[in-house]
Amino acid sequence: MSINVNIKLLRENAALPAYATDGSAALDLRASLDAPLTIGPGERAKIPTGIAIAPESKDVVAVLCARSGLASKQGVTLVNGIGVIDSDYRGEIAVAVINLGDAPAVIAPGDRVAQLMFMPVLHANLIPVTELDETARGAGGFGSTGVK
Repeated sequence: MSINVNIKLLRENAALPAYATDGSAALDLRASLDAPLTIGPGERAKIPTGIAIAPESKDVVAVLCARSGLASKQGVTLVNGIGVIDSDYRGEIAVAVINLGDAPAVIAPGDRVAQLMFMPVLHANLIPVTELDETARGAGGFGSTGVK
């Protein structure tokens, strides 16, 4: 399955996102920086990618995901867990990161800093009711099903 996405390079050093392998689910996004960026422990930063996109359909969302290597090796991950890029957003995609590690992390120009995945969107038709159907789980949450 595929979708056409128009992409505009906004900065001189911007790079087109690319799939790392044939089986990759997401495109790698690169830092469009003029100089290395140091992010101290506990610090947040917005890393520009130098790109803007326009998917051909409003029925998709572009989702920013953390890169597992960057997170597991340096502690740098997305501030908000994931990033949602709506189909009608036309501004530059930036990656909001936080350094959860113990040491400063350096992001160099052109480094892969996040992944961009396209997913279908379903809009909900909300139907107000006075009661919901019963389930075995009921209202149990936050660990109610145990650990093992």
